[in-house]
Amino acid sequence: MNHHLLAIGMLLLAPLHAADVPAATTATGKPNIILCMTDDQGSGDVSYNGLRQIQTPALDAMAAAGMRFNRFYSAHPSCSPTRASVMTGRHPYRSEVYWPGMPLRIEEMTIAQAVKKAGYATGHFGKWHLSGGASGKGRPLLLSDPLHPGHFGFDEWFSVSNWFDTDWTFSRKGELVTVPGDGSDAIVAEALTFIEKNAKRNVPFLSVIWFGSPHVPLKPTAEDLKAAGGSAYYAELIGVDRSMAALRQGLRKLGIADNTLLWFNSDNGAWIDDKAAPYTNGSNRGLRGCKGQLWEGGIRVPGIIEWPARISKPVVIDVPVCTSDIYPTIVNLLDIKVPDQNLPLDGISILPLLDGRMKERPAPIGFWHPGNNGVQGGPAVWMENRYKLHKLSEDKYELYDLVADAGETTNLAADQPEVTQRMKVALASWQESVKKSIRKEDYKKTQ
Repeated sequence: MNHHLLAIGMLLLAPLHAADVPAATTATGKPNIILCMTDDQGSGDVSYNGLRQIQTPALDAMAAAGMRFNRFYSAHPSCSPTRASVMTGRHPYRSEVYWPGMPLRIEEMTIAQAVKKAGYATGHFGKWHLSGGASGKGRPLLLSDPLHPGHFGFDEWFSVSNWFDTDWTFSRKGELVTVPGDGSDAIVAEALTFIEKNAKRNVPFLSVIWFGSPHVPLKPTAEDLKAAGGSAYYAELIGVDRSMAALRQGLRKLGIADNTLLWFNSDNGAWIDDKAAPYTNGSNRGLRGCKGQLWEGGIRVPGIIEWPARISKPVVIDVPVCTSDIYPTIVNLLDIKVPDQNLPLDGISILPLLDGRMKERPAPIGFWHPGNNGVQGGPAVWMENRYKLHKLSEDKYELYDLVADAGETTNLAADQPEVTQRMKVALASWQESVKKSIRKEDYKKTQ
């Protein structure tokens, strides 16, 4: 058996108890950080949200032990832009990552570069999709690639350009490595090798694990396909959930689970709307829209944080949180000084939320998508705690009350003219700010 899959199997056979080994922490006391993200998993594609086609016991266990977000949002309804938001804490338009496969500007400060200032080891595992020119299946990233993860602060990387499935060839810092079996198992096994090495060295780490599933084309293992009753989509999610179980078990075996912030979310909603082809390519839980759209179905996704040392009791959160919040949260958590930080950030630190001190989001979230009207046209959204304003075109706006109407069925723009006008002004101001970023006015060396 391949050593990656053997490691996964051994971890799954062991009971999930933190008491198996003495609790350990890094010499500095700093928390370890793991950021996991799936590819095209809808908000209804977890059994804690009602999924019945399969069960997701590992994700359910995370949600039952930690912080579960009812309103977690991807910064964009597609993959590369959302990845850029995780890396930078900024809306992806600011660095011209408008569409899947577009490159992240080398001038951007990334989360890996930031945590290295605090002495962290950094590793990326799985889908990268920020090098540009990366359409089609995921190819191993070569050392000659000017935008591979190493150029953005990652010490170790086991990465491909885009999606991946079974029996895949990855790049371990330029070395081609073919791993038989499920790709989700493969990247988590590689991440666990990185994690164990740094845990034994008492070095805090950032591990970014970006799955290629359940993105089409769907090619799960035969065993997972059978377990999913013939659904290739949910078979791939079985692999994701199994690998998340192995990850959680690995942290407990190493005695570092308590002091590890484990963050899980998807990069956008499911590809197919529930009404168009129910469960063929996932479920958006009855929300309007799908991947590629700014309706809730395209951007509201599963989101969980498990961190026993800080989140001692399970909690369900209705405050809106976004992938752009990941970067500022971690910088705030580690008290990192970033003198060369590109501003503005669009995300906020949610540390007060983790500590139970945030009842509402203190700043709105802006969304923008090219649509069919060019990169600086297209639909946009301004979202507050209660209201969500859609700018469908230059002269067409719709307003929805997400607290009372999560399905976005009743347009309140005419009934709430003052709210609509206030949010229109705020959205316009934000879009002008983003345009300045597009023109590279944020980078100190270009000023």
